[in-house]
Amino acid sequence: MAQMHHHRLRYEKSGLGIYISHLDTMALFQRAFLRAGLSIWQTEGYNKHAYISIALPLSLGFSSRCEVLEFDLESDIPLNEVPDRLNAVLPEGVRVLECYPARDPFKLLRTLDWTLTLEYDRGTPEGVEDALGEMLALPSLVIQKPSKKSKKGYTELDIIPMVHEWYVDQREDNRLMLKMKLAAQNPSLNPQLLLETFSDRWPAFRPDFVHYRREEIYLENGEIFR
Repeated sequence: MAQMHHHRLRYEKSGLGIYISHLDTMALFQRAFLRAGLSIWQTEGYNKHAYISIALPLSLGFSSRCEVLEFDLESDIPLNEVPDRLNAVLPEGVRVLECYPARDPFKLLRTLDWTLTLEYDRGTPEGVEDALGEMLALPSLVIQKPSKKSKKGYTELDIIPMVHEWYVDQREDNRLMLKMKLAAQNPSLNPQLLLETFSDRWPAFRPDFVHYRREEIYLENGEIFR
């Protein structure tokens, strides 16, 4: 059996790539490794397939510059060659940024940096920042989060402790850009759920369109997760 080398990719999804689902992304990379001539560890059994794992599945329609994919390479190919070989066979909107040896396990990641771009057809309303600050200054705000594991179909979640930082990065006539650091797992807070909660409380500030982008992943000590 060939010696395996445990590695990770950091890749981005943008443009048309945001419409590739999590499961399709898994299948996409399995085919890409094969087409790129990169031998990675495969599952046992009759229907073998390349084993890969992606940290924190990204919601459909969201973009990201910090997606992390884990795999076992069965050869001594220089890691700096892996991104170019994969990018040559990946579709538009999915691009590998770097390849490196795996370090901390996925279970240790804690927070995510997000950029939320809120667009308003009739111009950004006055008071939206104050209203958002008022909501996030509450001592507690319990909402219902959809859950397939619960018999009720949802679980109750207090979102206030899960918002670690937020600020308005840019304000234009018809666009507001928010920067947020949110809990990543155990439990996680989807920024779309947070914004829907805000829009339900203040319907006048509901944006006409929102773009969500992951910027960076962090460990509990504040170090960037790789």
